[in-house]
Amino acid sequence: MIQTISFPNLGIEFVLNRIAFSIFGINVYWYGIIIACGLLAAIGYALYAAKYAGLKQDDLLNMLLIALPVSIICARLYYVAFSWAEFKDDPMEIFDIRSGGIAVYGSLIGAALVVFTYCKAKKIKIGMVLDILAIGFLIGQAIGRWGNFVNGEAFGSVTNLPWGMSIRQGGALVANYAHPTFLYESLWNAVGILILLQYKKFKKFDGELFCGYIVWYGLGRAWIEGLRMDSLYIGMFRISQILAVLSVIAGILLIVYGRKKAALHKEMTASAETSKEEGNNLGA
Repeated sequence: MIQTISFPNLGIEFVLNRIAFSIFGINVYWYGIIIACGLLAAIGYALYAAKYAGLKQDDLLNMLLIALPVSIICARLYYVAFSWAEFKDDPMEIFDIRSGGIAVYGSLIGAALVVFTYCKAKKIKIGMVLDILAIGFLIGQAIGRWGNFVNGEAFGSVTNLPWGMSIRQGGALVANYAHPTFLYESLWNAVGILILLQYKKFKKFDGELFCGYIVWYGLGRAWIEGLRMDSLYIGMFRISQILAVLSVIAGILLIVYGRKKAALHKEMTASAETSKEEGNNLGA
């Protein structure tokens, strides 16, 4: 479980143990701890933002408590579905997620299903909730990607850039001068947080921040996925890259449609108020 991760050109080296500690003989991995920290930070932001959005914190917390296990299950099932060769000989390995093997898009699908179902049942504005979760997702993902660093995974192809990363696990060279794609995505998501927080001031409809999230994340994932060496494939196509491109297109179309709809509504409201005012003047 001991591995050495270094950036030779920068003279930086880390000797890491994937196991943080053990309880009653059960290993607790840094990967899981880091993912948990990302989730807690995302939930913390969501609860804070809910107060200012007019959303009951209890509703949001209930939603998140349901979404959390569903997202983990969906993230694992997504990964297993497209990596079945790894599990077909020992299906029980499907239940061992402590050492990695989950997919972000699977977790997003699971969370979306819970949000839509809960909001519909409770008659809560879905767009308002999604806008809160958009920034929460980026917070969780920016932190969570460091779990890949500790695991020595999610690296890219060989690069001659100064920050090329090398990984040795058990004395074996796993990667040599590779793109640290985990770092690229973490930084991309961190920048996305700042952009969405500013964009929030100019949004025209509920759900626009979430559309901005899927555009921003999709753009980053599309090019970062192209560098990675551990992509999930359908034939010769990278699944996450396809989904990333589709999400960018969908997000842009939804923003254009939503803004046009909001502008039309504003125009119709203004026209109705003008007509009402003219009628009152005539009556006077």
